Amino acid sequence: MIETLPARVADIWVYLSEQPLLWLCATLVAYALADILAAWARRHPLVNPVLISAALLVALLLATGTSYPTYFAGAQFVHFLLGPATVALAVPLYRNLSLVRATLAPMAVALLAGSLTAIVSATVIAAAFGVPHDLIVSLAPKSVTAPIAMSLSLRLGGAPTLTAALVIITGVFGAVAGPPLFDLIRARDPTARGFALGLASHGLGAARAFQSGPVEGAFAGVAMGLNGAMTSMLLPALAALAGGWV
Repeated sequence: MIETLPARVADIWVYLSEQPLLWLCATLVAYALADILAAWARRHPLVNPVLISAALLVALLLATGTSYPTYFAGAQFVHFLLGPATVALAVPLYRNLSLVRATLAPMAVALLAGSLTAIVSATVIAAAFGVPHDLIVSLAPKSVTAPIAMSLSLRLGGAPTLTAALVIITGVFGAVAGPPLFDLIRARDPTARGFALGLASHGLGAARAFQSGPVEGAFAGVAMGLNGAMTSMLLPALAALAGGWV
């Protein structure tokens, strides 16, 4: 009986691994553990729960030999909630509407400058290092939220899955490096900090901004939405202007 135990465990795992509920639970448990660790570290920027939970899930998938489509069949419910969560950003925006109206002019300038910088800096540096065209296109929309970035990448001939990975990396880096950088340059205004985080690091930056306060979070949400719209207009225009170079 003892000899057949490993075989029975393997049979049980094969059965469970095909059930969507398993991977939904694994996703929630991974994030819960990562959030506990982040709380224990007093929300230090380097202890990012999104990064930690992603690493835990990647390790689990590799250890069990589970394909991404199998995992996503269970985790797609969490993916679905991305839409309502994005819409919910309108709540703090509404609560700070008067402050948003008072800063429309500087926000417009920062939006244009930030969107152009995010696109041009990435593509120019990549091209200077001889990165292939399809990878440059995949890199260009890295600073906007994943659904918009993947759509732009596909439209311009890039690889949407690679773009999604680059979006996550950009978001995690911005969420980790943004607040210490603001402190270093003595940028104390919560509206400026939040707007910069949301513009450069989309949803992950906005989540980090909300940890600092509702005003910072509201402006991060505004920047994330506006940068998505701005990049959707700028990137195809820049690609056409450059003759498909970006």
